[in-house]
Amino acid sequence: MHSKPVISHTLGMADHLLTSYVADLSDSEILLEPIEGMNHIAWQIGHLISSERMFAELVKPGASPALPEGFDDLHSRTDTRGTSPEQFHAKETYMALYKAQRDATNAILEAITDEELAASTDEKFAAYAPNVAALLNMIGLHYMMHLGQFVAVRRFTKKPIAV
Repeated sequence: MHSKPVISHTLGMADHLLTSYVADLSDSEILLEPIEGMNHIAWQIGHLISSERMFAELVKPGASPALPEGFDDLHSRTDTRGTSPEQFHAKETYMALYKAQRDATNAILEAITDEELAASTDEKFAAYAPNVAALLNMIGLHYMMHLGQFVAVRRFTKKPIAV
């Protein structure tokens, strides 16, 4: 199997889980922190969007949609201490930003050549993504890592099992 179908499958699974896990959550529920020190879902979705955009822009600069002013800073690798709920967006906004970025990422994947996928990445990413194919696959894997944390909110709010 070539890289593209594997990457597409990883992105598709991440998309399925994200949309399933947040479909029935309210704006207030995506701000819950059921476990001390755990960033809420709003922050996590924003962080994932920012990270996906960063990886996509490394592959094809200028291919990603712009994010709102201050979005990257608010959703950086730090935690949510020092922020207020009002600084975060509604679920609908996060999902629209996510969809726009995912559409851009999928367009990059569709257009990229096998030779481009085999190209080495920056040494900063070489340990976990030595080539462009691994970097694009990392987008979906990063979502999977965070999505497991969404289950805590679902259990806390007594939502049904989504997947």
